[in-house]
Amino acid sequence: MNAPEWKTAVLGCLGAIGSGAVQPVNAYCVGLLISVYFEPDSSKMKSKSRVLALIFLGIGIFAFITSILQHYSFAIMGERLTKRVREKLLEKLLSFEIGWFDQDENTSAAICARIASEANMVRSLVGDRMSLLVQAIFSATFAYTLGLVLTWRLSLVMIAVQPLVIGSYYSRSVLMKNMAEKARKAQKEGSQLASEAVINHRTISAFSSQKRILGLFSATMEGPQKESVRQSWISGFGLSSSQFFNTASTALAYWYGGRLLIQGLIEAKHLFQAFLILLFTAYTIADAGSMTSDLSKGSSAVRSVFAILDRKSEIDHGSTWGNDIKKKIKGRVELKNVFFSYPTRPEQMIFKGLSLKIEAGRTVALVGQSGSGKSTIIGLIERFYDPLKGAVCIDEQDIKSYNLRMLRSHIALVSQEPTLFAGTIRENIAYGKEKATESEIRKAAGLANAHEFISGMTDGYDTFCGERGVQLSGGQKQRIALARAILKNPSILLLDEATSALDSVSENLVQEALENMMVGRTCIVVAHRLSTIQKSNSIAVIQNGKVVEQGSHNELISLGRDGAYYSLIKLQSGSSPGR
Repeated sequence: MNAPEWKTAVLGCLGAIGSGAVQPVNAYCVGLLISVYFEPDSSKMKSKSRVLALIFLGIGIFAFITSILQHYSFAIMGERLTKRVREKLLEKLLSFEIGWFDQDENTSAAICARIASEANMVRSLVGDRMSLLVQAIFSATFAYTLGLVLTWRLSLVMIAVQPLVIGSYYSRSVLMKNMAEKARKAQKEGSQLASEAVINHRTISAFSSQKRILGLFSATMEGPQKESVRQSWISGFGLSSSQFFNTASTALAYWYGGRLLIQGLIEAKHLFQAFLILLFTAYTIADAGSMTSDLSKGSSAVRSVFAILDRKSEIDHGSTWGNDIKKKIKGRVELKNVFFSYPTRPEQMIFKGLSLKIEAGRTVALVGQSGSGKSTIIGLIERFYDPLKGAVCIDEQDIKSYNLRMLRSHIALVSQEPTLFAGTIRENIAYGKEKATESEIRKAAGLANAHEFISGMTDGYDTFCGERGVQLSGGQKQRIALARAILKNPSILLLDEATSALDSVSENLVQEALENMMVGRTCIVVAHRLSTIQKSNSIAVIQNGKVVEQGSHNELISLGRDGAYYSLIKLQSGSSPGR
């Protein structure tokens, strides 16, 4: 995914290699400088020191350039990768079937966290970590080679004990990090309690519960205190051990180096150079090693991200497969012997052989008790879900054979809780049709009985709705949602309790708009209120996963007291229907 930035990656790696070479070269020159101080001729000492001072200055400038090249290049790579990953994640998420979002682990908060944090961790893994690993690998290789060339005997001994030095330095970093992390976790419960106490200060004062809260707070501190003491013993032992091994390895190097000096097998200059080169390299390797926890987090983030990117949606609306609808569909809907249960509750069957026919241009009301599956029928027609058995057909063709994006362009949904976006009223209405003109938007708003209240606002159609439309009332939101549906000019209109949450004035306005919109379209209405139900061409009563009765209001009432529709109407009106 970072392939387009291959040139930047090459520059970054060159910068990392240069940065990796700085430490061994610097150590080599420091060793040389120490030997210069033992020069018996003061003029030679002065001239050599001057040369080395200029070399150190050059190393500093070189380190500055390579460090900028390294970090800038990998940062560019990382940021572009983050952008690419986030775009691909959102694109993929928007193609998933609705059932995927019903799962507990795929809540909106969890998905937003993935897009925000995990994409960032991928950037960190690729950019920051890769640059440090390239630097550490080259630095170690260069240092070991240089050390062996200078004095192979001393270098072999130091390389043999270097795992102890690296391990001690690494364990010190990890222990310090773990101590801070455990202390933070231990304090979490107490912090939560303190936060609640401050937020609910009035309630605590009203009930004089200060002593009780202090007692609870003290109790939450006991566990963390014991844990911190135990952790201090472990950390103390670990830190002292790391310091011991570090110092012991230094002592060994000087002791063995001294023996080699006495035997004339090594020069003092080479002793200091090899010692400093390998010692500094051990710290560089340990620094890279301390990133292992970050690498594990990064790799788990990569797995999580690619689990989404590699997943194939069971119902992909973005697929180009399927019959394109060249002409406007008529809107004849039929559900044939449908069996269905939600993916999150497979053991609970909603439909058990449900069959329903809806003629084109007719209005059908779906009634039944809560949980009978009225809204589920709307979800199946929109193809949010696929039935386990049976088929959902539109114009006598299974909806699975249609290009889904094209099919949905002929269907409009107005739900009980309308969804508005955090933009202007104009933008929200324009979601109904691509490249909608201003006159079309205003005409749709007029048909939805929304133009009058929109025009009365200070900013008119440029009024911001707020997040999820919080700046508007329920009736206003519903009429804007209706205007959006009208603008779409659908063949099939799905109304899921579109007026149930409104006051009587708003309901009348919305109901009037709905009646204007229903003319000449196939309308499937989920409603409980008699006013909506009675005007329908047909009413389907759903019970125990099947359609038990279907007909007009008068036909179903005439079935008498034993009828399912009669019982529902009687429960709602509180008296015998028809009075």
